[in-house]
Amino acid sequence: MSAAAKLSPAPIRGYLRADGRKGLRNVVIVAYLVECAHHVAREIALPLRDQDVHVIGFPGCYPNPYAQKMMERLATHPNVGAALLVSLGCESFDKYGLERAVRASGRPLKTLVIQAVGGTRRTIEEGRAWGAEQRAALDAMATVPMRLDELVIGTVCGGSDGTSGITGNPAAGRAFDQLVDAGAACIFEETGELIGCEHIMAARAATPDLARELEGSVAKAARYYATLGYGSFAVGNADGGLSTIEEKSMGAYAKSGSSKISGLLKPGDIPPRGGLYLLDVVPDGEVRFGFPNINDNAEIAELMACGAHVNLFITGRGSVVGSAISPVIKICANPETYRRMEDDMDVDAGRILQGRATLDQVGSEIVDLIVGLGNGARTKSEAMGHQEFILTYKSFEPIGPSCLPAA
Repeated sequence: MSAAAKLSPAPIRGYLRADGRKGLRNVVIVAYLVECAHHVAREIALPLRDQDVHVIGFPGCYPNPYAQKMMERLATHPNVGAALLVSLGCESFDKYGLERAVRASGRPLKTLVIQAVGGTRRTIEEGRAWGAEQRAALDAMATVPMRLDELVIGTVCGGSDGTSGITGNPAAGRAFDQLVDAGAACIFEETGELIGCEHIMAARAATPDLARELEGSVAKAARYYATLGYGSFAVGNADGGLSTIEEKSMGAYAKSGSSKISGLLKPGDIPPRGGLYLLDVVPDGEVRFGFPNINDNAEIAELMACGAHVNLFITGRGSVVGSAISPVIKICANPETYRRMEDDMDVDAGRILQGRATLDQVGSEIVDLIVGLGNGARTKSEAMGHQEFILTYKSFEPIGPSCLPAA
């Protein structure tokens, strides 16, 4: 029985947007457009932090097409119901372009320019009043039925150890297999942690041209990290029993499941249809802005910019992070870590090691949790108020026709 058939008696409920997409959440975002406006944005959201008012933003003051695209995609994410932009007034970020994108999406929008409003106190007061007004309006919004094939799901792993590739990541892969089979779009990423797996990944590509694109993305990541002199391998990974990036890659790759790979995305590219996609997170061109993703939340932000309603986060060592905009389901691969950090973990995949569950059973549990989020349930990180968000500079070239083949 497919996941879609099994879950049909209890459909997901979503929030319908003007563009036809549906969200699992109905968030108001307060978006700062330069670090100088961050404090004001944070203070606006503070009294409403438990009412799905989230802070996101771009700290830089120089224009950057990647950051512009990210902010436009995030401010019009299906989980976002209204957007408040907070500008200092003299930054180089194109707030007018962002305003046009949000307005075209049909969402309520307001921009506060701190220098024009009259400073910190007045801007906070005006922002809080608008945020409370939008919150009340969104709370009165009716939900509509939502199918599994309308979902976009991302996956990322962090704080990996020797158990991650045995339990948590392959269990997430089994969930991906079910979701892809039900018509959802599923995205895995971390090309710097697929080094050594590029050829077996290419063998799963929908077309030979896409296979070459997939291999090329991993080769680019290897060159990028070689130039920087530091790969995607942390001290904690070694403490957890991993020995090389290739060994870590084998575990990270497992979370992609076994479906055919339908396409290659770059941050902010929205999957055109259901299927399995690789997100290429390593910038194109020469090394300019430092490490591709400086922490796990930067990766989550890029998955959200591709439309991810929910992100699966697999960890062996333990992580406490969540995210603004999209819920994060934390899947703990290590039974000892789960015992110590149960309050932060949504899924105990470590019980596979203890013979208390199979990969398929945990995979189905993950799918059930996603469905539950669409019926009012909250993840552990949401319940504790985690709303981490980070966005920095990058540079990407547009994807070519081989990346999203029709076949």
